[in-house]
Amino acid sequence: MTEPPFIPYRPPRIPEPELLERAQLFYELMDGRRTVRMFSPDPVPREAIERAIATASTAPSGAHRQPWTFVVIGEAGVKRQIREAAEEEERTNYEGGRLPDDWREALEPLGTDSHKEFLEIVPWIVVLFEHRYGFDSDGTRRKNYYVKESVGIACGLFITALHQMGLATLTHTPSPMAFLTKVLRRPENERPFALLPIGYPAPDCEVPDLTRKPLDQVMVAI
Repeated sequence: MTEPPFIPYRPPRIPEPELLERAQLFYELMDGRRTVRMFSPDPVPREAIERAIATASTAPSGAHRQPWTFVVIGEAGVKRQIREAAEEEERTNYEGGRLPDDWREALEPLGTDSHKEFLEIVPWIVVLFEHRYGFDSDGTRRKNYYVKESVGIACGLFITALHQMGLATLTHTPSPMAFLTKVLRRPENERPFALLPIGYPAPDCEVPDLTRKPLDQVMVAI
């Protein structure tokens, strides 16, 4: 077995005061992030989406398999197909009784329902697919490792990159999501992980007035 090549890694050590200042500034930036359902139709350059995907692809992944595909949709007809299929599934969830009562109760303060008109308003939709398995160069099936963990980290970096650019999104996960595989003609080894509409917030955008848990409720120091 051939040993993988290694290269030096010597990032500069940041002085502690600057380190803490950077940490605070980044926290304040990300604490301003909100999930948005009211979008502007104003155009966003595709290059911005591409750079966010490049950032997402710096995520660590099991055995460095990078088991993800980001499908970027800007074509109005495809966005319409996605909206129609997503709303059909969501009507079954909200009005057809597929969502358990406790789940519906938890969602009620957020004002979510089966209407997903934002899927046609936004300039871009990105659908993130996880690779259940991959293929070697000769076409042999290859196992991927820690797929959901790897794709979840990549998704988080993608959302962070978008927010840093002043763009908004939401992690829409209509259940089931198999229609995305069909509409976007993805191969059988890929499974939808999240659907992310992307754009600027609408001028009249409003979001729920939420409070995040304080540090002492999400951290334990030992």
